[in-house]
Amino acid sequence: MKIGSIDLGIFPLLLAPMEDVTDPAFRLMCKRFGADMVYTEFVSSDALVRYVNSTQQKLKICDEERPVAIQIYGRFPDAMEEAARICEEARPDIIDINFGCPVKKVAGKGAGAGMLRDIPKMLEITKRVVEAVKVPVTVKTRLGWDDSSKIIVDLAESLQDCGIAALAIHGRTRAQMYTGEADWSLIGSVKNNQRMTIPIIGNGDVTTPEIARRRFIETGVDAVMIGRASIGRPWIFGEVKQFLLHGNTVEEAYSLQDPTTMLLPYSFKWKLQIIKEQVQDSVRRLDERRGIVHIRRHLAATPVFKGIPNFKETRIAMLRAETVAELFHIIDSVEGINENQ
Repeated sequence: MKIGSIDLGIFPLLLAPMEDVTDPAFRLMCKRFGADMVYTEFVSSDALVRYVNSTQQKLKICDEERPVAIQIYGRFPDAMEEAARICEEARPDIIDINFGCPVKKVAGKGAGAGMLRDIPKMLEITKRVVEAVKVPVTVKTRLGWDDSSKIIVDLAESLQDCGIAALAIHGRTRAQMYTGEADWSLIGSVKNNQRMTIPIIGNGDVTTPEIARRRFIETGVDAVMIGRASIGRPWIFGEVKQFLLHGNTVEEAYSLQDPTTMLLPYSFKWKLQIIKEQVQDSVRRLDERRGIVHIRRHLAATPVFKGIPNFKETRIAMLRAETVAELFHIIDSVEGINENQ
C-alpha cells in the first residue's frame, strides 16, 4: 500500500494519533515493534500560528520514526492553511487533518469531529491544506455526527475530490465517542465504492491479531490503524504482524527456545522490562515527577497485570508511586509474585 510515494508494504499497521500518548518516545517504541507509520499527537492550528511553544514542541520528529505524519486540527481555514505550511517545515512525510476528535473541547467548538456538522467548511479546509503543501495530505474522520447522519460514503468521495492521498475512518459517530462497537461495515462500503481510488485505513476496536486479520479480509481496507489498544502495550504491533505474516502467535514462534537461557520476547518478564523502558523514556523526556505522571496512563491500561490474583492494592500503589525507584520496586515485586504462581 502506498500513500503518495511512501510504500508501507503489505498489511500495514499504523499507530493512531492520540493526545498525551503518541509522544516521540512512544512512537519510536511502536515503530520498533512493527508499526509501519506513526502519527504525532494532534496539533492545534490556532496555537501553532500563534507560535505557542508547547505546541511547537509537538512538531519534533526524527528520522528513526519515519514515515511519520503530523496531525493538525482547527476550524478556521486560514489558520489551518498556515499551520500546514509551518508543519511542512518540520519535514514530516505526511500532514494529516483531524476531522474525528470527539471530545467536547474540540468538537464542541467546531473542530475535529465538529466539522461533520459543517461539510462545506471541512472541504474548504481540506482543499486549502492540500494546495498549501507539497507533502501528501491525509484525513482522519468518523462515520458521521450521529446515527441519523452517517454520511461517510458520500463524504469520502468529496474528500478524495479535494486531493487527499488517503483516508482513515474511525468506525463510530461523534455521538458514540468511544462507546459501543466500531462499525466496520461502512468502512468496507467506502473501500468497495468503485469511485474510490485512494487508500482507505480502518480504525476502531482492533485489539487482537485475529481482529486485525478479520478486518483486512472482510473489508479489504488498505491498512489498519491501532489506537487505544497500544496504550501500555506497544508490542501489539509485533503480535499483529506475526499473525498477519506468518499465521501464528509470537508465543508459538518462540516456543522452541529455552526460557532459562534468555529473556524471551513477549514473555511476562520481557513485557515488564518494556514497561520499565517506557518509564525511563518518559522521565528522560520530561523529568521524574512529570514523567511518572505521564506514564500512569500506560500503567493503568496495560494488560500485563491482568489475571494476577489480589492485584488491586498493588495497582493502586503503582499508580501512586512518585519516584522511579519506588515504581520499579513495585514492578519487580510483581515479577516475583508471578514467578511464584
